[in-house]
Amino acid sequence: MQKVIVAGGAGFIGSYICRQLLEKGYLVVCIDNFITGDKKNIEDLDKNNNFHLLDHDLATEIPPSDLLNNISYIFHLASPASPNKKSKRSYINFPIETLLVNSVGSYNLLMLAKSQNARFLFASSSEIYGDPEVSPQTEDYFGNVNSRGIRSVYDEGKRFGEAITTAFFRKHNMDTRIVRIFNTYGPRMQIDDGRVVSNFINQALRNEPITVYGAGMQTRSFCYITDLVNGLLKLMFIDNLNGEVINLGNPDERNIVDVARFIKNKIESSSEIIFETLPEDDPKKRKPDISKAKKLLDWKPEVSFEDGLEKTIEYFKIQK
Repeated sequence: MQKVIVAGGAGFIGSYICRQLLEKGYLVVCIDNFITGDKKNIEDLDKNNNFHLLDHDLATEIPPSDLLNNISYIFHLASPASPNKKSKRSYINFPIETLLVNSVGSYNLLMLAKSQNARFLFASSSEIYGDPEVSPQTEDYFGNVNSRGIRSVYDEGKRFGEAITTAFFRKHNMDTRIVRIFNTYGPRMQIDDGRVVSNFINQALRNEPITVYGAGMQTRSFCYITDLVNGLLKLMFIDNLNGEVINLGNPDERNIVDVARFIKNKIESSSEIIFETLPEDDPKKRKPDISKAKKLLDWKPEVSFEDGLEKTIEYFKIQK
């Protein structure tokens, strides 16, 4: 039985990865320190003998453990990810931790992968493109990032994570892959994560004002969680993709204000849509070019925004 490390396995995406791997017959070791992950996401997995949890901060040295021997694959999904400073889970509220888990944490996991001759996948982000001057964003675009802006702890953390992952690939001939994840939504999102979809759904369900920043004309592309997970698994387990960098996201581009109206109407909420000042360095465009994923992974999103949103709203109603 092959062993897989899922760093950040108690997070939104990581918990889905853990479940899929267990269903496919892998031995799974979840590493998380629960800064933004949630034990509720994985509490049912404790009953599975093939699932193990290691509560650890990856920015510190990884302690010796029998759980960390004979590893075949490592998913590095560990990092705060929400940009909303009003959320207690935001990377803006954990700036140093975010930088460290993407730098020191990446180094520690890469060293572990090297020692075990394990395949390594680094979860980067569309945020490495910053406020892009081209759209859609292709993997060969260098981005437009403010290295000292309020979002830089995440943007530059992910850019460093890509750089050190690539350095290990080049210097040590390791099998590494990098995925740039675009906006993802679905059941098991943290209801207080401060992201666009969760914010709008929460506000609409409570009939509170729906907060849109700026004029709401900035765009985002939303990928349903199961589509993203399928892409991540393909990127990890398809052979001969050493050193590749691949976008995963849904190219269905939408204005934020249209998303707010859509969610309001879907819930039949009496919420008013209000407009607040646009945050610093908020990207104006987000649309992935997924040509590479289609070609190398035979992957594309299958779940429409409408269908995915309906499932997500039902989940939030239960949590509420």
